[in-house]
Amino acid sequence: MNYLDNLIEILVKEGASDLHISEGRIPYIRVASHLMPISKIEKFSREIIESILDKILSESKKKSFLERKSADVSYEHNKERFRVHVYVEQKRICLSLRHIPKEILSISDLNLPKALENFARLKSGFFLVVGPTGHGKSTTLASLIELINGERLENIITIEDPIEYLFTPKKSIIHQREIGIDTPGFNLALRDSFRADVNVIMVGEMRDAETMATAVSAAETGHLVFSTLHTNNAAQTVDRIIDSFDSKQQNQIRLQLASSLSGIFSQRLIPRISGGLIPAYELLINNTAVANLVRDKRTHEINTVIETSSEEGMIDFNRCLVNLVNKGDISVENAFLYSSNPNVLEKML
Repeated sequence: MNYLDNLIEILVKEGASDLHISEGRIPYIRVASHLMPISKIEKFSREIIESILDKILSESKKKSFLERKSADVSYEHNKERFRVHVYVEQKRICLSLRHIPKEILSISDLNLPKALENFARLKSGFFLVVGPTGHGKSTTLASLIELINGERLENIITIEDPIEYLFTPKKSIIHQREIGIDTPGFNLALRDSFRADVNVIMVGEMRDAETMATAVSAAETGHLVFSTLHTNNAAQTVDRIIDSFDSKQQNQIRLQLASSLSGIFSQRLIPRISGGLIPAYELLINNTAVANLVRDKRTHEINTVIETSSEEGMIDFNRCLVNLVNKGDISVENAFLYSSNPNVLEKML
């Protein structure tokens, strides 16, 4: 067994989510949000690191890595799948592997609100799952796609870099396209999907204004589009999308976003008192009030709408934290640590 597969066996045995390998250092794994060194493994030499790259990178990915000093690939060992990010740090090669569970869990199994299922049952619209890296965005999207797959006859196309969860077609047709292998980029793949009689599109990540514009247009023209952004909440997400465009285009994208947006779900994974992680979240549902705020450049008021619209199904992040504290799921200290507005949280507890 080679070095990488040996470490993967350790990761699986320990129930870890991530593996970090760096040239000249010992490896680390992340278990329930905590990094742990694997001290019984020697420091990785350049030669060993390069042998790992030979195993996991295709010729095209090797070329990309040499040019860009980074690469994203998927890797499989003993039916365990991983998303791998390779990068360079001070001329040293490093790898981060994220374990992708075999089973696609349901919304309820993930401890997420049942209201999310409503967005999977729409015929058209633009729904975003946002949050920091490593907080379950891809898992949530996979659960929504799998719900559609099990319930409806639809043509689904996913565009990913790299492909993470593997779907087995049930009622739906599913095609999964990987950047760099099946298509050069997100925007081109998104445009191609229009010619494939697609109903549902999942874009792994919106990285540029062109992809954002095409995704919004797809939702406007009757497609159901899911995607992710590395933003912290709904208001910041709307601002990030609009600010990605030059000033001449911003009014147009505001109008399009106001009409096509279905909702924004922001999530964090917080250490659970009983062990493991549990999600805390915010849910924005686009209604007339929200659409007007987007159109009128008043996105700073979105948080207030969420706080005062629980009867419409919206979920305030601080309120979610309070509920988790009251149920004994998370500590008060972690609630304050993860809250974006601790002063308001203090008054609620």
